[in-house]
Amino acid sequence: MATYTIRQYGDPVLKQRTKDVEEIDGTVATLVDGMIETMYEAPGTGLAANQVGVQRRVFVYDVGDGPRAVINPRIVESAGEWTYEEGCLSVPGLSWQIARPNQVHLVGYDLDGNEISVEADELEGRVFQHELDHLDGILLVERLDEDQRAQAVRILRSRAVDLAPRDPDGLFAL
Repeated sequence: MATYTIRQYGDPVLKQRTKDVEEIDGTVATLVDGMIETMYEAPGTGLAANQVGVQRRVFVYDVGDGPRAVINPRIVESAGEWTYEEGCLSVPGLSWQIARPNQVHLVGYDLDGNEISVEADELEGRVFQHELDHLDGILLVERLDEDQRAQAVRILRSRAVDLAPRDPDGLFAL
């Protein structure tokens, strides 16, 4: 299975809300396999389909219990608050303290088309929220306060300038 290229901050695909998967078939299974391999190679704990350029509501994750995929996920309940150092494969090398709900109830489908319902907290719950943000076109930097966001954008813009000679398609342009 070939791995995918992870799209980086500045790529417009990361700002678009993804579309529901209408049929769970071999194409989706192949996508999931490639995403899992890409996530491990990165390495990361989660990866959303639009991070590899596919505009469908699918994410994969592994928080220590082996890889899993969730199709058409939704968070139906959340509670509490937990601040934790959070990074992103699409914003490599940077991380911030981000406050999110500590407990979430996620629903969706597995690769066999079975409904799933998962109550998660701490790291697993955070991964669900982070990947759902991606599927909704929300990047981690949008979760920062105004000062943090300004500093992050300065860093990311300087990276984009450094990448410009190697980025003839302008994917990293801000």
